Amino acid sequence: MKDINYAKVVVKGSPISKSNFKLFNSSNRAILPYNSGKYHDRYALYEEEIAYECRVQNPSVTLTEALIAVLKVYYKSEKRHPDTNNITKSILDGVEKSGLIINDAQVRRLIIEEFYDKENPRFELELFGESSYAMDYKIVKLEEKQPIINYEPPSNKKNKTLDSYSASGLCKEFSPGDNNLSSSKGSKQICELCLKEVSKDNIMSCNKGKTLICKSCFKKLF
Repeated sequence: MKDINYAKVVVKGSPISKSNFKLFNSSNRAILPYNSGKYHDRYALYEEEIAYECRVQNPSVTLTEALIAVLKVYYKSEKRHPDTNNITKSILDGVEKSGLIINDAQVRRLIIEEFYDKENPRFELELFGESSYAMDYKIVKLEEKQPIINYEPPSNKKNKTLDSYSASGLCKEFSPGDNNLSSSKGSKQICELCLKEVSKDNIMSCNKGKTLICKSCFKKLF
């Protein structure tokens, strides 16, 4: 068994997440079945695939020290894919099962990047030993603005979002006197996000009446 301080794993196919999957046996212990013939077998099979690729691509390698991880996830579709923040657990569980690492707690620093590749979905994971590598990153202001990628709530939640947040008390329908910070002109108010005049029946009073947001901008927040 050879100890080194770097490894790389590439697993082809659309990455999947088991973060929302829960199945328990008769003893109320969480299990991950792989041969039940059901749809949920895919979680365990994907974990086994990751473990296999780890061993094939890094034979006789075991990383025992604290690690820096760089994970690049390439999805087939920009609109339909798992939550990238949740997929890390699925991947590291497979890596741990392979024996490439001792425990996923070794990963003390993590960078995740999301990309799209319709023809070759995959993930690429690099592991760096902290005894030999350090993380150095920065965020820079773009000279040329890129197209904005906007996200919307799932289709089964689109019509519920506004009502649920209103019911929670975070935001409510505007009524005169709720807010003194936004200027008014007759029956219209100013949305503090888009700065447009909006009729009073199309505006929300948020943050305990301190903020006015038009319903159009409010929906874009969620």
